[in-house]
Amino acid sequence: MLASLREKLARTRDAFRKVGGLFRSGRRRDEILDGLEEALIQADVGVPASERIVTDLRSSTEKDEDEGGLERALKTELVALLSSPAPGPAANGGPTVILMVGVNGGGKTTSAAKLAARHKRAGRRVVMAAADTFRAAAQEQLAVWGKRLGIPVIRGSYGADPAAVVFDAARSFKAQQGDVLLVDTAGRIHTNTNLMAELEKVRRVAARELAGARIESLLVLDATVGQNAVVQAREFMKFSGLTGIFLTKIDGTAKGGAAIAVVAELGLPILYLGVGEGEDDLVDFSPREFVEALLS
Repeated sequence: MLASLREKLARTRDAFRKVGGLFRSGRRRDEILDGLEEALIQADVGVPASERIVTDLRSSTEKDEDEGGLERALKTELVALLSSPAPGPAANGGPTVILMVGVNGGGKTTSAAKLAARHKRAGRRVVMAAADTFRAAAQEQLAVWGKRLGIPVIRGSYGADPAAVVFDAARSFKAQQGDVLLVDTAGRIHTNTNLMAELEKVRRVAARELAGARIESLLVLDATVGQNAVVQAREFMKFSGLTGIFLTKIDGTAKGGAAIAVVAELGLPILYLGVGEGEDDLVDFSPREFVEALLS
């Protein structure tokens, strides 16, 4: 798994070469730490997170720490930073509703399909809801995925109330005695407060119609947008139901360091990485494997 992740993170790892190079530069500890903050910022970790990391390393390492000790300390720091508490398993194995939220173009629909495929392979009964009613292409894309995977997709008419689609999907889900309901939501403009109110309404309808079900809300972030992912995440934090992050397109960018910035600033756990366009291109996020892949 680690070797595969190293390959998938090749471009982001290239962005971290300057970080790794500092630990093989023959410089003293303070000189390495002086250069580390700039190297992390250039690797898209962001200013606040980079300052925090270097400050912690200054206080946690000795004045005469050698290069190997500093590198191990950095890895430990990054793993700890990325290890935000993840939500626990659904109680009693009951039904789960997963809302996929985020801006348009971030990969919500494909990510929903990947999760649907995984749950179906695990023997769970899955239903998908096309609640992005403002983009006909999103509904069509989810319907194509549903046909390919053999998973029912509940749709509404163009421009319909997304909450009404979720209402219909919840009724169908109960009738089919489903295990996992995946909801592809709209993401027209991440600064639009009406969108946040719409997401809250969708969540309320799902919770009401499927009383007792676990409700998860995954923020889908496109890794290729770098620090803008932090801006997007900050706006979507106004929607109070977020439980974790699904980071997409991590295989095609040098800006994957932004994952560290998002977790450091917002405290949301990364749960999944999207590493391709296929239904199997989904990786459970492991902070240790991620850090080893970046700094190997």
